[in-house]
Amino acid sequence: MSNLVDFSQRSLWISAASILFNPTFWNIAAQQASREATRKLTLLAAEYHNKVITKLFGGNARLGCYGLAVTIFSLGIFRDYLYHEALALQPTHPALLSPLVKYSAIPLFLTGNTLVLTSMYALGVTGTYLGDYFGILMDEPVTSFPFNVSEAPMYHGSTLSFLATALWFGKPAGVLLTGLVAVAYSVARRWEDPFTGMIYAKRDEERRKGKKGL
Repeated sequence: MSNLVDFSQRSLWISAASILFNPTFWNIAAQQASREATRKLTLLAAEYHNKVITKLFGGNARLGCYGLAVTIFSLGIFRDYLYHEALALQPTHPALLSPLVKYSAIPLFLTGNTLVLTSMYALGVTGTYLGDYFGILMDEPVTSFPFNVSEAPMYHGSTLSFLATALWFGKPAGVLLTGLVAVAYSVARRWEDPFTGMIYAKRDEERRKGKKGL
């Protein structure tokens, strides 16, 4: 196995840690930030009681979301840097150095980045960076491209980009770390999807109650 992945390299473990840390961090931070926003929507004061990030930005939820966006984006850049640094010290494998494998990385990379960039464009800053957790909710779900081809285009696109980088450089360790990326995102979605669904369900419930009261 050592001729495929050099587990003695510290950079490999640091990269793996950053891959696991990022989605864990933004889920914990955003769900903490969303408590007060959701309380305002549901009027259930006993259920949600804190809004740490928004308080750090003077009570401005939008600025709090922007602050989280900058943090998440910066952590993503740093994670990608650590990934490249880890691959540089890992062995290559002849099976991954063939032209067919190497150049298959190009469409994977283009597809991955297309999914990421178009989803960011479709959602905007607050939609991309968990604005709904701050009470900045979208009127309707986005169903246009790329959400009509993927339920989580940013996550799927990012995973494809990791895989493309591993194949381009012929690094089995990169394929292994890509698998970790996929697992980390899958776990993150188990937190995010139900929580986001709950926020919008309660918003819709409040709307229905408001209409009945008219």
